[in-house]
Amino acid sequence: MQDRHVYGEPVDVDAFLQRPLVARVATDGPTLRPIWYLYEQPTFYWLTDAANFLHRAVVAGRPLVLVVDVCDIETGEVIHVRARGGAEIVPVDRDRAMKKFARYLGPDSSKWDPRFVSSLDLPTTRFCRFTPSSIEAADVSYLVRSDAGD
Repeated sequence: MQDRHVYGEPVDVDAFLQRPLVARVATDGPTLRPIWYLYEQPTFYWLTDAANFLHRAVVAGRPLVLVVDVCDIETGEVIHVRARGGAEIVPVDRDRAMKKFARYLGPDSSKWDPRFVSSLDLPTTRFCRFTPSSIEAADVSYLVRSDAGD
């Protein structure tokens, strides 16, 4: 896989993708779906259900585009990462799933909504494993000027 700097400042893709941001995954059909993901370089993982369209699209071999971005008007941070390629459906790895939940819900699993962990025991729950063939990234952050005339 080749990481490619698109424009703006260079991006530390690995560090950016470790942040608990929401990604959006798209395929033809069209379908677009927000996901919580786990990134273990160079692979993304997210939970899926055999009944949903994105799951069926992956099984059919349709290519995916995944976008993770941030646009913070308070700080001027504007970064995006776009990954493209094929994915596969694999059995749920419970340890990996718990790591993903902790990333978004915090380290204390006793505070999590029980639906998250119980979803791992459903017979239709799977992992989508996406190792992109390409990743493009751009940092077009800007300086936020204060109104105080500083």
